[in-house]
Amino acid sequence: MSEFTYSNAEFDQYASDYDAALAQGLSVSGEDKLYFAQRRVEWLAGCLQSLGVRPKRVMDFGCGTGAATPFLLDVLGGETLMGVDTSDMSLQVARRTFNSGREQFALFDEYQPSGDTDLVFCNGVFHHIPVTERAAALSYVLRSLRPEGLFAVWENNPWNPGTRYVMKRIPFDKDAVTLTPPEMRRLLTSCGFEIIRRDFLFIFPRALRWLRPIEPHVSKLPFGAQYQFICRKPGAGRRNS
Repeated sequence: MSEFTYSNAEFDQYASDYDAALAQGLSVSGEDKLYFAQRRVEWLAGCLQSLGVRPKRVMDFGCGTGAATPFLLDVLGGETLMGVDTSDMSLQVARRTFNSGREQFALFDEYQPSGDTDLVFCNGVFHHIPVTERAAALSYVLRSLRPEGLFAVWENNPWNPGTRYVMKRIPFDKDAVTLTPPEMRRLLTSCGFEIIRRDFLFIFPRALRWLRPIEPHVSKLPFGAQYQFICRKPGAGRRNS
């Protein structure tokens, strides 16, 4: 696969008011971005616990302004985090906000994958990457991971009408090219990943939050606003079947 050289300054214009732009769409759910950021990582933490995995070195692929950073470190128990993104101005915001010494942030072409990352996390990024660049992006992830390392990728579910409505209200999402779950599965497997599990989350808005306890019981059904794939980089000497 080719090197991942995707660059897009579009998000630079939203770096200073990213939260306001995102809230423009999320307001219909009754929740803010931190609710979703925390809930995604909490769900992932439960998945990793069931797999007996506790990652130490974590990457946030497409980290933006770093909203997931404290959750990836504190909820998952990661020791270090590398955030990579295409927007230099967003990374500047992340560096000012998170500076405990456990985090680093870099542009995609500044970080050289070294095959030592335990877990790569990615949320809502691939629908922004041009279709022709997506395989190269996954190659970048694969080369970043150690053998047997995990990739947890969250994407917006285009089968959910609420998701499509929310995306139309967000300036940087309204023209994005979404991926259905089968499309994402085919992309992941064609690039060498082994699929472990798929889940759907975020069915009920805040007005119906009393129904949220049932979400774990229906997470295999394609109702949620987002879906997650957890997949594995094959170990040394193994090939993806």
